[in-house]
Amino acid sequence: MNLREIYSSKFAISFEVFPEENTQNLYNTLQILSKYSPALVSLTYGAGGNNKDFSFDIIKYLKQELNVNVMPHFTCICNSKEMIERNIKSIEQLGIENILALRGDIPEDNSICHFDFKYANELVKYIKLGTNLSVAVAGYPEGHIESTDLKSDIYNLKRKIEAGGEVIYTQLFFNNDKFYNFVDQVKNEGISVPVIPGIMPIISKKQIDKMTKLAKIEVPKIVLEALDKYNSDDLKKFGIDFASDQCLNLINNGVKGLHFYTLNKYYSTSRIIDNIL
Repeated sequence: MNLREIYSSKFAISFEVFPEENTQNLYNTLQILSKYSPALVSLTYGAGGNNKDFSFDIIKYLKQELNVNVMPHFTCICNSKEMIERNIKSIEQLGIENILALRGDIPEDNSICHFDFKYANELVKYIKLGTNLSVAVAGYPEGHIESTDLKSDIYNLKRKIEAGGEVIYTQLFFNNDKFYNFVDQVKNEGISVPVIPGIMPIISKKQIDKMTKLAKIEVPKIVLEALDKYNSDDLKKFGIDFASDQCLNLINNGVKGLHFYTLNKYYSTSRIIDNIL
């Protein structure tokens, strides 16, 4: 089922996972989360050619063993057109219908990279011109960390949609008002595709510290207090309750789906879904 079909009908749950050497942990997580009948599972794939074969094995497992609708991530930084073509052929042979197209992180040593694409909109356009794949793109409710302001970031988002992007999956956020403001500004720019909020359960202080260094994410006072107040188990419980309330509010305000950044862990995500559905 392609992205247009997924978000034209009922409310959809989706998950994001990433390749890891402990594949048994990843497969156990996927087996447990598959009971929620996700509309799709997204997976990093073909980033700079470094994890292509490894990721492809996981995609095959998801598709053939778990019968899951897989959406590989394609990054354009450090990818040549030839590499993109090979990756596309590989996933099309498995019957994959959807791709999440991203720019990707710029490496410190860019001398080893191919630079046939500079921005995600160029990758989106290239995929759409040569395939029938549905393409999703990333959105940033508080602005991309490299952008000067949210308005200019949404302008870049519009370029991705005009190139053929069909769904926007957002970066995680903890303040729903930031998401609603983002959606309003997106609509004001004439963008009408579904905007799917990205949810990451709070698991540890280290996790939050890392994310706030990598991205523009406002951490509410209640979360900051919880990070200082609770031990590991209590913080995880707080994170489940906080995300459950966040998700219920989003559902009540008409979102078409929720996209969970699982960190390859099933417990918190599964408890949240049990709480909200």
